[in-house]
Amino acid sequence: MNFRFGVKLTFTMIVFAVVISFTIATIDHVRLRDQAIQNKRNQVENNELMAKYALETIEKAYEVFGNNITLKMRENSRNLDNLYIKNPSVDTWDFASLKESLGMDIYLIDEHNVIAYSSYKPDIGLDFNACCQKLVSVMNERRLSGEFYDDGMDNELNTGLIKKYSYMPTHDQKYIIQLGYSLQEGDIFNRFNFLNTIDELVKSSPSTNKINVLNIGGYILGNARINDDQKVSGGRRQSFEQTLQTGETTEYRGIWNNEPAIYRYVAYVSKYDTGTTRNKVLEIIYNDKDLETVLSNNKQAFIFQLFIILIITIVLSFIISGWVAKPMHLAFHDSLTGLKNRAAFDELLKATIAEENKSTALLMIDLDNFKLVNDNLGHDRGDQLLKSVAECITQSARKDDITIRLGGDEFVLVMPSADKREAGQIAARIIDAIVESTTSEIDLKDENVTVSIGISLFPEDGVDPDTLCKKADQALYASKENGKNQFHFYEDMV
Repeated sequence: MNFRFGVKLTFTMIVFAVVISFTIATIDHVRLRDQAIQNKRNQVENNELMAKYALETIEKAYEVFGNNITLKMRENSRNLDNLYIKNPSVDTWDFASLKESLGMDIYLIDEHNVIAYSSYKPDIGLDFNACCQKLVSVMNERRLSGEFYDDGMDNELNTGLIKKYSYMPTHDQKYIIQLGYSLQEGDIFNRFNFLNTIDELVKSSPSTNKINVLNIGGYILGNARINDDQKVSGGRRQSFEQTLQTGETTEYRGIWNNEPAIYRYVAYVSKYDTGTTRNKVLEIIYNDKDLETVLSNNKQAFIFQLFIILIITIVLSFIISGWVAKPMHLAFHDSLTGLKNRAAFDELLKATIAEENKSTALLMIDLDNFKLVNDNLGHDRGDQLLKSVAECITQSARKDDITIRLGGDEFVLVMPSADKREAGQIAARIIDAIVESTTSEIDLKDENVTVSIGISLFPEDGVDPDTLCKKADQALYASKENGKNQFHFYEDMV
């Protein structure tokens, strides 16, 4: 009984402690996981801010120090228009000499928005309807306006050089005079080179694969067009277009160099550029390898900590249950026989009646002449006798029957789901067992130790514990008066 109680207590404490420990460990693990994810997010957002700052810095530098470039492009455009007025046969122009003279590439865009003539021959025949659809409507508006326009930084598609372009229609609107000025060859670009800054960001962040600046056509600034490889496409294109149109940051999970990667698209609107190049998109390509490593390490640490906590919890539970189980056990058990005691009796009987809700037998058992054993043979011998009687009752009872020592030489046997016949059989068995045990002991032969049993039945004799106890007690005294070593039912006395 003591063992079973200790096991239950230990198991309960282990479960409770494990639940608490697991909850605390899980909360800590989730906190560390969320912190790692947040750190990763902060790292990506920091790279994003630094790339934006680099782009903004060079644009501001051109705004402050590069106004002469715009003025020169305006002047050159007017000079070329005057040349066109004087000599409209542009096929006779020496574009190479004009480029050398002006220090800029020259492009004549016809009414179909195709580059018909240029100082840069690879671009001759370039159709804006095919490569740069978003610029077609802008071209048409600029052709009709008759005004001079200049854009900010843009890409020369075939070379990838960063250039500044200007646009002004001829007086007859037959052509648009486009000038291209190479910014990468100037001091301002070399001093505030945003491409170098971005490369340094990538080098300092192992989880960042690449950072690109995309123009409105989806082309990467600083990359030459080689079979449109530098132009975003597929799922990347959808995310790019969504960011360009809504201004919202989007992400796309794809592949980079045969490994999983995340493509992050961030809108950039220039504070200094008012042309078609005002809107750009930052493409930050990064991976989660470092985050996955941190999360994996955290998970392993979590499992290890949980294992250690579990071991410590089990050990502490055994120790604490050892401290607590004994006094709790003794509170409801007889220290001599190990049987349940009077403190447990009332609740047990009440619970048995309530649970079974059918015939239950209550046996009141009392040793006769026990006082003589204590007086003549000593209390130690009396204690041995009580242990022997407790064993006789327990062994004679059924498996589900409950044996209780009320105190002194008084015992009780609660028999759930037992009728009168079964109660009588068990009572007779108990008497026989005790008689056999006492008569076999030489020192007890002269003490005339006998046993008397009184039996009450639920619900026939009562429906509450007090009534059943009183009637079993009355039946017990009837057994004593009628010669002992016998049992009586209360109902037989009525």
